[in-house]
Amino acid sequence: MEAKNIRAVYFVGAGGIGMSAIARYFIKRGLVVAGYDKTPTELTRQLEKEGMLIHYEENIDSIPHACRQSNSCLVIYTPAIPEEHQELQWFRANGFEIQKRAQVLGTLTRQMKGLCVAGTHGKTTTSTMCAHIMHQSSLDCNAFLGGISKNYGTNYILSDSDYVVIEADEFDRSFHWLRPWMSVITSTDPDHLDIYGTKEAYLESFRHYTTLIQPGGALIIHRDLEMKENLQEGVRRYDYALTEGDFHAENIRIENGGITFDFVSPIEPVKDIVLGQPIPINIENGIAAMAMAQLCGCTAEELRYGMRTYGGVDRRFDFKIKTSQLVFLSDYAHHPKEIYQSARSIRELYKDRRITAIFQPHLYTRTRDFYREFAEALSQLDEVVLTEIYPAREQPIEGVTSQLIYDNLKPGVDKHIIHKADVLDYVRSHDFDVLIVLGAGDLDNMVPQITKLLQQK
Repeated sequence: MEAKNIRAVYFVGAGGIGMSAIARYFIKRGLVVAGYDKTPTELTRQLEKEGMLIHYEENIDSIPHACRQSNSCLVIYTPAIPEEHQELQWFRANGFEIQKRAQVLGTLTRQMKGLCVAGTHGKTTTSTMCAHIMHQSSLDCNAFLGGISKNYGTNYILSDSDYVVIEADEFDRSFHWLRPWMSVITSTDPDHLDIYGTKEAYLESFRHYTTLIQPGGALIIHRDLEMKENLQEGVRRYDYALTEGDFHAENIRIENGGITFDFVSPIEPVKDIVLGQPIPINIENGIAAMAMAQLCGCTAEELRYGMRTYGGVDRRFDFKIKTSQLVFLSDYAHHPKEIYQSARSIRELYKDRRITAIFQPHLYTRTRDFYREFAEALSQLDEVVLTEIYPAREQPIEGVTSQLIYDNLKPGVDKHIIHKADVLDYVRSHDFDVLIVLGAGDLDNMVPQITKLLQQK
């Protein structure tokens, strides 16, 4: 369907973080935007305020009139929606053009210069950082992000710029729809093995993704990765890491809760970069974000200003309380390598303090495949409280519970298993020095109540 013929867009599964960013894009373009979602959330309520028509019961009669014309309405769905969904079936039966969210983003990367960030972890922070650097620079950008940027209170930036920053998601091989102008690859630690089956298939998927980068563009890849890229002729290749590579940091200073470093670059080194969100893992994320922005033409001063004023992402190392008596934060980390980095960063920041994590494992398959690695990562901390597994899209697997992680925690770790329903009581009846809530499930919904309880203490 030609873009000029689209007058309405209908979303089957409207409330996901990625879907909502695209919905906002079409709302801003003045189209009729409507959709279905299972349950109202803060995000869907916000979308309704912005002009989107959303209903919460699977019902063909609730589809607005403007979205019933197959020659002028584009239907976008998320892979999380079952094929037997009534509305999706009705659209299929009536000849509508139906696209996955990733296909729509792919179209945008053909119309604009796509700056894409892929990787098992680090991609939301790196893409949000890059979008902020670009947006406040003379170049500007559009952006579709996988988290809510604290600088803008949204997961979406719209401008007249030719650049679009996109988080490239490997789940369901979605990133194969993209045609990046430039791409960062942060990490390729195997994940989503329920879809890929093997580590080799996962790495092959990333290798194929690198073939999609457009000639004239660039790949910026972390230098410690197992995968081998396969670039078209005319694509430049750079690597990066914390203290080595084409792009890296030197003269790193971590003091008084702040982080400053010098950015080493083959284009132009930049001294005294101050991290607006001073977390050790953000040094590496910042190197990748600055490398891509600098390759597009951002100046040294624009890089400095963007990094200094970067405010972070909701649920990514998100501090709620930060006093000399108590620190409380939440983090979306849900893969063993993410947990490892998160635990290491918090240990670096709070060397001599007792650190407690409340962790809700995400997916039965991921717990089954990586319970030893989860235990090893969490064993860096002093106390670990596990809740039951968050199933997301999965059915239980016999013998796979949080007990697997519990049994493999190292001796000396103070460990507990409790029901998610008892978390608030646990917080109420215990004292903490540094407390972190970890995971990608629904435990994060309790963070406001936990914050309140801790403040009352």
